[in-house]
Amino acid sequence: MLTLTSVWTTILLAAAVALGPLATDMYLPALPQIGSDFGTGTDQVQLTLSLYMVGFAIAQLICGPLADRFGRKPIMIGGFVLFAIASIGCALATNIETLILCRFLQALGGSAGPVLGRAAVRDIYTPREAAKILAILASIMALAPAIAPTIGGLMTASLGWSSVFLALGGYALVMAVVVAFGIPEPMRPEHRQSLKLCSLLRNYRTIARDISFLGYTLTNALIFSGLFAFLSGSSFVLIDFLGVPTEQFGLYFACMVAGYVVGNLTAVRLGSRLLPDQILVRGLLIAMAGGGLMAALAVSEVFNVWAVILPQALFMIGTGMVLPQTMAGAMANFPTMAGSASALFGFTQMAIAAVAGMLVGHLHDGTSLVMATIIAACAALAMGCYLLLVQRYPAEGFEPQSATSS
Repeated sequence: MLTLTSVWTTILLAAAVALGPLATDMYLPALPQIGSDFGTGTDQVQLTLSLYMVGFAIAQLICGPLADRFGRKPIMIGGFVLFAIASIGCALATNIETLILCRFLQALGGSAGPVLGRAAVRDIYTPREAAKILAILASIMALAPAIAPTIGGLMTASLGWSSVFLALGGYALVMAVVVAFGIPEPMRPEHRQSLKLCSLLRNYRTIARDISFLGYTLTNALIFSGLFAFLSGSSFVLIDFLGVPTEQFGLYFACMVAGYVVGNLTAVRLGSRLLPDQILVRGLLIAMAGGGLMAALAVSEVFNVWAVILPQALFMIGTGMVLPQTMAGAMANFPTMAGSASALFGFTQMAIAAVAGMLVGHLHDGTSLVMATIIAACAALAMGCYLLLVQRYPAEGFEPQSATSS
């Protein structure tokens, strides 16, 4: 079994957390085909994505406190097993209602990886170290969404969309074995929390009343919502509107992921000489530039693939800089209840993202305009949260230190 600070432990945690993006990105090229097979519209097909996020959000409020009581590993393993079972249900679905239900169940299990991966990083590292580790972890994780749409597109074109869900179920079972036998339990025994309802509510109230936590969480959630708006609308815009072949969808999607990796690596590089909040504001400015450019092009009726992909890649550079800093900042003040803090953080992130995704589905006009406008609005609102909350109430672990301030 690996040591907690091993590079391989970080890689395995990234692989476990990657189940979340895999469950959304791998089947994106199949969305138009699913709609055609079931005879449903864009809004109903998009619910398989948005309601997945709703289930993902709700489940985190449950698995976080369970992990604070019983440890990270058993909850994560149980979540992977549930995800695998629900994936088989998705593959066997014969109508859109069954698929939506199984996607919701899939989310209940899939939430364990991301929420407990964040908690494990907080268990092992200090807040400032955690920001760097989360950026490295995110870079590794980015390999999944970089290749997942390409693989999903090829599988959909040759084997049908059901094969994508069978592959996801197999991945979840492999990760259950890896976590069981490859990673030590990161939670310290003295940090175990009570499962009594009054204790849980008290913990959540304590976390929710922390202004620093709220600032980082809302900033993160809004930037993530811009990303999710793209995930919700990209297949319909690129495949249906702009005519990109299903099997080539992943190649364009990889450009967006490349931007995310660049942002992550930039955050790691700047981490040795800038404070996390200084990296955060730079990332927000870049994300606003990308979102604003895409919206401006759409309003000007410049409709082509690169008018969508290049601005989104710029947005993703900013996103790659913002997400690790806001994750670490939100978790910084809660070392003894990291699971609950990560759960509330994830719930807020996914709930707001689900709203953005539903708006894309319901307002979609057949072009890139709605998607682009929502991405730009999310970036602007994220900057507003930073200025009103984060800048005034930075996380204690992110305060200037003589050896690192600039």
